[in-house]
Amino acid sequence: MTGSGVPRDMLGRSALTRVPDARRLILDALSGIKPGSETVPLHMALDRISSADIIAGEDLPNCARSTMDGFAVVAADTFGASQSMPAYIDVAGEVLMGREPSGSVQRGTCFKIPTGGLVPPGADAVVMHEHTVEVDGRLIEVVKSVGAGSNVIKKGDDIRRQDVAVAAGKLLRPQELGLLAGLGIAEISVFRKISIGVLSTGDEVIDYTEPLVPGKIRNINSIVLAGACRRLGASVTDYGIVSDSEAAFFSTVEKAVAENDLVLFSGGSSVGVRDLGEQAIARLGDPGIIVHGVSLKPGKPVIIGLCGTTPVFGLPGHPVSAMVCFDLFVNPVIASISGRTDSEIQHPSVPARLMRNVNSAPGRLDVVRVSLSLENGEYRATPVLGKSGAISTLSRAHGYFLIAEDSQGCTSDETVEVILYQ
Repeated sequence: MTGSGVPRDMLGRSALTRVPDARRLILDALSGIKPGSETVPLHMALDRISSADIIAGEDLPNCARSTMDGFAVVAADTFGASQSMPAYIDVAGEVLMGREPSGSVQRGTCFKIPTGGLVPPGADAVVMHEHTVEVDGRLIEVVKSVGAGSNVIKKGDDIRRQDVAVAAGKLLRPQELGLLAGLGIAEISVFRKISIGVLSTGDEVIDYTEPLVPGKIRNINSIVLAGACRRLGASVTDYGIVSDSEAAFFSTVEKAVAENDLVLFSGGSSVGVRDLGEQAIARLGDPGIIVHGVSLKPGKPVIIGLCGTTPVFGLPGHPVSAMVCFDLFVNPVIASISGRTDSEIQHPSVPARLMRNVNSAPGRLDVVRVSLSLENGEYRATPVLGKSGAISTLSRAHGYFLIAEDSQGCTSDETVEVILYQ
């Protein structure tokens, strides 16, 4: 879809796109696009994305192990055991950590065993130490029966040889790395980190390190957006602050598109310079503009385009609006082109009781920032009010909730689902 294919109203203005539709349009256009892969040592793979299924080369655990301190027994020897009628079992040996058991468990006998110890041949359960009474060094009373398999993790119970340990497209968290370490896997194939270019536009914008003078504002968006991208595992190039002139803006966007997998510019989607954003995306190649303007507050004037296979986002200049658009549109796109199979990432959320009425105009999706408090086991959500240029509202907020397009707002004491900032 080119710029001329963007939906327009009767007066020729770009019609607003619903948020779910806008997200679907760009994700569908990027379907199948994945970065190249590389092999990295396991200890360097945290927060990377697996590029192929990782297959278990062995059973885990490779032998049956006890999950409790106690005694390895034949479960049938404990049937009916109770405090008033204990079962008496001879202690025939002891399992030592890091060593194979010496001998086997016969009916009427048991081995003392520590947590993690190898279950000796013949035993099919472990009685917890707390459910035994030592008569002497060679005999115990069992005061609670166990079934076969109790307190034992069997060979392959965790994962079996030839099973998929980690599927392709999976974000590698510490727990995935632990599983792979348990399987003795030293290096794995992951997708290459995607590269993202970030730039700010506006003759009024200055570097955040410069003294503030009348008429100027410090560059907040580049720091915020670059940080958000890095937290998603991308590498970022900051192209600085670009003049509102056509020549400077176009050449910088063209360079960023050529050098990166995704490009973000902020400021160029507002009324004063929106044409520059549209023109740059349209000139850089098909399919061009996919979305310009969404039924969203804040964040209405966002531009979503595609230059070849490189997504380009024109985000509003106000920091709050820019981050709302980042969360709703850029975040899932980064996940998708990074190789994740679950590109529609579901952020953690909690139900909370709203502490005041919040009005909304029908026909748009409202994003309401809130701070949370926990009282009597219940979360309470207090709206953090402020204009879309007030960055402190993001700093004070723990998350946000959404008011649907067909709603006129939410009432005090209503339960809302608060999506948590991470």
